[in-house]
Amino acid sequence: MTPEARPASTRDLLVRLVREHVRPHLPRLGLAMLLMAVVAGSTAALAYLMKPVINEVFDNKDSEMLILVPVAVVIVTVIKGAATYGQAVLMAFVGQRIIADLQKRLFRHVIRFDLAFFHDTASGKLVSRMTNDINLMRNAVANAITGAVKDSLTLVALVAVMFEMDWKLALLAFVVFPIAVYPIIRIGRRMRKVSTSALGELGHFTARLNEAFQGARHVKAYNMENFESARTEKLIESVFRLIFKALRTRAAASPIMETLGGVFIALVILYGGWQVIEGALTKGEFMAFVTAMLLAYQPLKALANLNTNLQEGLAATERVFKILDTGPAITSPPDAPALAVEGGAINFDKVSFTYGTGTAALRDISLDVPAGRTVALVGPSGGGKSTILNLIPRFYDADNGSVTIDGSDVSTVDLASLRDAVGLVSQETVLFDDSVRANIAYGRAEASKGDIIEAAKSAGAHDFIEKLPEGYDTAIGEHGARISGGQRQRLSIARAMLKDAPILLLDEATSALDPETERQIQESLRQLMQGRTTLVIAHRLTTVQEADIIHFIKDGRVAESGSHRSLMAKDGAYARLYSLELVPASAADEASADGAAD
Repeated sequence: MTPEARPASTRDLLVRLVREHVRPHLPRLGLAMLLMAVVAGSTAALAYLMKPVINEVFDNKDSEMLILVPVAVVIVTVIKGAATYGQAVLMAFVGQRIIADLQKRLFRHVIRFDLAFFHDTASGKLVSRMTNDINLMRNAVANAITGAVKDSLTLVALVAVMFEMDWKLALLAFVVFPIAVYPIIRIGRRMRKVSTSALGELGHFTARLNEAFQGARHVKAYNMENFESARTEKLIESVFRLIFKALRTRAAASPIMETLGGVFIALVILYGGWQVIEGALTKGEFMAFVTAMLLAYQPLKALANLNTNLQEGLAATERVFKILDTGPAITSPPDAPALAVEGGAINFDKVSFTYGTGTAALRDISLDVPAGRTVALVGPSGGGKSTILNLIPRFYDADNGSVTIDGSDVSTVDLASLRDAVGLVSQETVLFDDSVRANIAYGRAEASKGDIIEAAKSAGAHDFIEKLPEGYDTAIGEHGARISGGQRQRLSIARAMLKDAPILLLDEATSALDPETERQIQESLRQLMQGRTTLVIAHRLTTVQEADIIHFIKDGRVAESGSHRSLMAKDGAYARLYSLELVPASAADEASADGAAD
């Protein structure tokens, strides 16, 4: 649904919810509805028993009925209690099962979206869909199914009792009830609109919390606690106003029903009392009618409130279905063949790419990464180096041109097989709140303990892992917060080593390491690179001197290509950048020497 599209109708949303998620539970729902019918019949029976209580016990002084009626009341209430419990348990299971299945479906769907979606959508908003929206849907499903069926059946049964006692009095209900329908429908529509706005603000609020908590280190470093508090409080106030407006709208249904109920009761007392005085109606019939009417008031009121609760839940349902109806932009073509990697040669042929913001990252770029060779991408930040890496595993698709591996266009092969062939280590280390072992084996859950340890040793991580409280079983916290930046990077490298893919993409893989550890990792990476196609991005040019080919990328184009030696001989952009990198190191060495002389 586009922002300009009209909201889906209540009927369409309910039909889709039933078709896609309720239908598998029809047997349980059928049994629950049968029990609801028992509850409704029991409630009506209790009202009906008022007739013999008044006529036979009170008026006729029938001692036998004095025993039979209380026994009947006990039996009816026991049946009603058992049926109420049974339907409540069944409906709780169905309602929670539907929501749990929908949550799983939503997560499976969202996690398959391409990177552009995650870059354009705040993670807090997605979390809000999975929590706030789903919780509202949970309430809507429970209330809609349980309330609509049970309260409707109870109301029908009680109305039947009312008609049995006096059909003229019962007709009064059909005069008053339609009057209440119109304002209730209006309230429901308003509730849907307000709830949609409130859920949107809750998404912004969750996103703000995410940003503030994840960036806590920088918030404190820049003394921005007051600033973050102020803008978060502004969002909280906005959420408060919208939720209060929703609650105020919902509350309007109750006084409408209270007022109309009072009018109806007054009319019944007036007309019914007159009928008793005239002898047209017995006291027992009148009391049974009044009892049925009073018992009917609660389900009638619940049905009136049901629409407001339902519309609130349907606002959330519409937002969830909107995501489910949005497919990933990058998928495997139908019947796409698996990528068969023979050597792993990568070719970019006149490739252009522009991000959604309109920023051109690559401009008609062509370059080769020969099979089994190590190729480095260097150049100023923002030149397009990381974009080149992102196009190989199809995190993004090129706007023009082609990217091929061993002659196969990456956009025509099976996406899973393509990504299986690629190992990635980026400067942005991504670790999960799990054990060291699980983080290294991420993507290869079947890996043996020996393979995991070997990968850790190759990445220079084994020694520090052994010193952790529980070794490889130590939980490292969210984003690996319980270990250092260098240790996080080494675990990330160990993960790529364990994957053992024929193509390696190293995006500043050693940027967080100290010089000594970096030298150790470089040696491990050299061994890993043997026989594999490796594409390396590095800002420190001294780390890529041994690359077979170096491409100097600037403004989305290849400015220079060649080996380190040939590029230095050209005395071009690469040579100038390399010389600038050496100047700080030379100055530092001189300062160290002066300090030693002093």
